[in-house]
Amino acid sequence: MSGPLTSRAGEPPSAVQPPLPQAAGYVVIIVMGFLIAIIMMLITHILKRTAGEDNKTTEMFMTANRTVGTGLTASAVISSWLWSTAILASSLVGYNFGVAGPFWFAAGCSPMIVFFAVLGIACKLRIPEAHTLLEIVRIRYGKVGHIVWIVLCLINNIIAIANMLLGASAAISALTGMHIIAATFLLPVGVIMYTFVGGIKATFLTDYFHTFVITVIVCFFTIKVWLTPEISSPGTLFDTITQLAVDRPVSGNQGGSYLTMTSRDAIFFGIIHTLANFGLVIMDTGFFAKAFSAAPHAVVPGYIIGGIAYFAIPWCLGTIMSFSALALEDQPSFPTYPRLMNASEISSGLVLPYAAVAIAGKGGAVAVLLIVFMAVTSTISAQVISVSSILSFDIYRQYINREAKDRDAIRWSHIGVVGFGLFAAAFSTALHYGKVDLGWTLYMLGVLTCPGIFPTVFTILWKRQSKAAAVLSPLLGMATGIGVWLGTASALYGEVTVASTGQTLPCVYGTVASAFSPCLFSILITLAKPANFQWADFRKERLAFAKSAPGDSDEELKSHEQVISQYAADKLRLKRWLRISSLWALATFLGHWVLWPLPMYASHYIFGKSFFEAWVIVSIIWVWGTMLIAGFYPLIDGWRAIRNVFIGLRDSKHG
Repeated sequence: MSGPLTSRAGEPPSAVQPPLPQAAGYVVIIVMGFLIAIIMMLITHILKRTAGEDNKTTEMFMTANRTVGTGLTASAVISSWLWSTAILASSLVGYNFGVAGPFWFAAGCSPMIVFFAVLGIACKLRIPEAHTLLEIVRIRYGKVGHIVWIVLCLINNIIAIANMLLGASAAISALTGMHIIAATFLLPVGVIMYTFVGGIKATFLTDYFHTFVITVIVCFFTIKVWLTPEISSPGTLFDTITQLAVDRPVSGNQGGSYLTMTSRDAIFFGIIHTLANFGLVIMDTGFFAKAFSAAPHAVVPGYIIGGIAYFAIPWCLGTIMSFSALALEDQPSFPTYPRLMNASEISSGLVLPYAAVAIAGKGGAVAVLLIVFMAVTSTISAQVISVSSILSFDIYRQYINREAKDRDAIRWSHIGVVGFGLFAAAFSTALHYGKVDLGWTLYMLGVLTCPGIFPTVFTILWKRQSKAAAVLSPLLGMATGIGVWLGTASALYGEVTVASTGQTLPCVYGTVASAFSPCLFSILITLAKPANFQWADFRKERLAFAKSAPGDSDEELKSHEQVISQYAADKLRLKRWLRISSLWALATFLGHWVLWPLPMYASHYIFGKSFFEAWVIVSIIWVWGTMLIAGFYPLIDGWRAIRNVFIGLRDSKHG
């Protein structure tokens, strides 16, 4: 296949009977959504009573008082990447490209998650009071730079949340028959409720719960798939997939095989996916909010553990479920039997749901419905917090009410939470009726998310970048990327349409241009007139809110002077963490992106049976390890805090 939308035109719409009743979709989305929201509100209330965590203060609402531990940070990092797209699209690319697809999906995520530890600890070192990335940009580049980054970050959040909702709504609709627009509008409702009340701590806690449930279900599939008579073992699956290379060879793969890393389209996807994800991480203020919320000692280990643990989920789930779909597609248990899936169904992300139904019947459908719901609501929460922080800190506090107090900022955070949730659903609906689906957004989103990568990294790590370079390079980069993307689509396919712009090559060229041209522009403009920014200037401005009046909150906020004093004490320790994170980031990129896959690509190797069995078994062991880390490490790491909550509840009961 040359891209996600290949041969879509003229194909009949899906006529598959949903395995679950419509009521199941509404129960999961509405009842479970409200139940989780109520539980999170209750936990928020308990934490206020027993641990003094008061969400009427911005420091608690937006950064959880910067005290989140390593375990919860690692769980939140895994959750931040457990998008519905990761769950659905890793199987999509496995079905299209074979073993190389899920591998490149995983390798396109883990290096930048670990690299973010470098940015997170650098921010802790240089701007200890920051709440958002945009505050950092404003202090360094002033109003113009601030406005440019607000626009870049909002574009990033909008395209990210639309990508999630499109895939999740299509999957829920296919599983239950629920109207796709009803799913799109109802999914954000419960998220808005608990984020409205609990702020980022509620996001961390729901991240933990959702991640644990998702990883348990993924582990369930790693067992259930081998209990299917037609598959039964990795060796039998190997034989079936080997025969498929003869019957339905993959264009661009070595020998047409599904069992090779030498896949032209898969490596193109790997390039797009890696660059797009760098953009999604670095331009997502939600990732910065989670880094600011983590305690200084938790940022680096939390992001490193989370990034490496995450790798197994798309790799293992994508490989097993896409190959199960390929193996079972000609069996009566497969939902589309007697025909194969059409390109529209594949591009809408239905490989995983259909494979799950073939393997586990209605139980499989319920399992996928749950993981898609968990994945999309968890990541919507992160996106909503991200946008609400932009609205309250960077627009309202900066340009509407410079004297804003805690209660004002919280009110505007609440407005942002509700407003963006509704906007995201409306925008996703518009894309759906414009015939845009998961496959298209998965391929093209890098064109819009990448222009800010290098200017943002330079802002935090390179004091020479000038204001002109910072302001102009992302704008010129976005113009270059969009021009290359549309121009390549027109040159190769003779038209600029949803179908032509969703093909692989226009998206590869456009994404590469969007990512790397701002680096060139920034360096050239800076060389003409370099700056010499002093990192100490970041610490001159008070960013934490003062209490507006006695009794305004139960929480005693640190004074600006105390924060700076604490920074001086932590400086050597933070610098050590910066060195450690840099080494881990380099090692993860070299391991996951260079030393492991590229020699396999260059060797033209087609997997033998024993190698494929080892490949699958290692991925299963890794994903079980991820489940144990995501599920139990936060409990072990946070046991003292959990015990204190129970003691507080007991004391208040007796009191």
